[in-house]
Amino acid sequence: MFQAPPTPAAQIVQADADFRAAIAGWDDSQPLPQAAIDAERRQQLVELRLAGDPSLYRVTLAALPPRVRADVADDVTAHRELTGIPSKHATRKPPRIRLGPALPLATLRGLYREGEQRSSVPWRVLAAINFVESDFGRLREPSISGALGPMQFMPSTWRSYGEGNIRDPRDAILAAARYLRAAGAPRDLRTALWHYNPSSRYVDAVLRYARRIARDRFGLAALYARRLLVKTSAGWRSLD
Repeated sequence: MFQAPPTPAAQIVQADADFRAAIAGWDDSQPLPQAAIDAERRQQLVELRLAGDPSLYRVTLAALPPRVRADVADDVTAHRELTGIPSKHATRKPPRIRLGPALPLATLRGLYREGEQRSSVPWRVLAAINFVESDFGRLREPSISGALGPMQFMPSTWRSYGEGNIRDPRDAILAAARYLRAAGAPRDLRTALWHYNPSSRYVDAVLRYARRIARDRFGLAALYARRLLVKTSAGWRSLD
């Protein structure tokens, strides 16, 4: 008997359930289970399809349970916002992508919390910036504009707010916290983030990811499990 393929909503719900099952009992000082990475990749691929098809996105969103719906809405909208930021350097050849391992999630969470303790900038905002700017430090090349390190500082800004090594995760996260505090956080996070990257789309995307992390205890782990996907003629491909 013919069976229709699962709908995008069903695929997302299954991937979300598989991810949660894979990290049940996981020690976040250890590497992620491969099953968790695979589950998140499946969800990423569906969300990328939804990002390019507004009609399918609306139908799928309506069919999802509330918690999953909120996550998918933030993921898809943040992706659209970030890819919609116009580049000042569109005519330049993009740098070659170099990847390396991220620190254990437990270590990163501790660094974000240290940043919050020192600056009062919400640790989830620091985590969201780290995710957006360098995929939690996995992206190792300078940006096309010359920004460096896991929090993507321009060297001139680093000279004012950085201490230590611009490529060191702890030094970079604490510098970002200092910069945001000086720019108005936590009282005015939107303005502070706009100073970090002067784009309303960037600000909205970071705040969406921060909200996703805050909403669910597995939110940060879900973003951490994701891997950089690039679009090729054969479809989306993981770089690791």
